Amino acid sequence: MSQPTSKVDERFSQENAVTTEWEVVRDVIEKADLFWITSVRANARPHVTPLVAVWMDDALHFSTGASEQKALNIMTNPHVILTTGCNGWESGMDVVVEGDALRVSDDETLRRLAEVWTTKWDGSWHYNVREGYFFHPGADDEDAEKILVYAVRPTKVLSFTKGAFNHTSHRF
Repeated sequence: MSQPTSKVDERFSQENAVTTEWEVVRDVIEKADLFWITSVRANARPHVTPLVAVWMDDALHFSTGASEQKALNIMTNPHVILTTGCNGWESGMDVVVEGDALRVSDDETLRRLAEVWTTKWDGSWHYNVREGYFFHPGADDEDAEKILVYAVRPTKVLSFTKGAFNHTSHRF
C-alpha cells in the first residue's frame, strides 16, 4: 500500500492542528476490537451493524453469513464504511474507513486471516477454512453455514482526534 496523502481539515480542527500521521491511525485500526459497518440496501436505505474486523495486507477484513443483511447489501453495492473509536469527548480517536468490500476466497489467504482472528482475540474467534469459506469449528457437514470473508482496501480514511481536536483526511 502506498502512503496516503494526508491533510488536516481546518474547518473541524483546532487552530495550529498538525496532520495525524497515517501510522498512528493505522495502529488504532489494527488494535480496535469492534467496528461498525455501514452498507446500503437495495432500496438505498443504510444498514449499520457492529462486527469484528482484522487488519492484514493493507486492508480491513470482516466475515459474515451469506444470508445476513450486510452480505445481501454488498452483493448489489460493494461500497462500505467501517467505523471505530470511543464515546469519550476529551481523549481518543475515531476512525472512518471508506472502501469497497471485495470477497476473499483464496484458501491460503483465508488461513492467514483465520490465524490473525484467533491471535487478536486470544483464541475467542476460531475459523476453519475450506473451499473459499470460513466455517465454525465442528461444522464439517455439507449443511454447515458458509461464512463469507471480505477485504476493504481503504480509498479514504478520516481520523478525528479528541481533546486536541484534529480532523485529518487520508486519501489513497
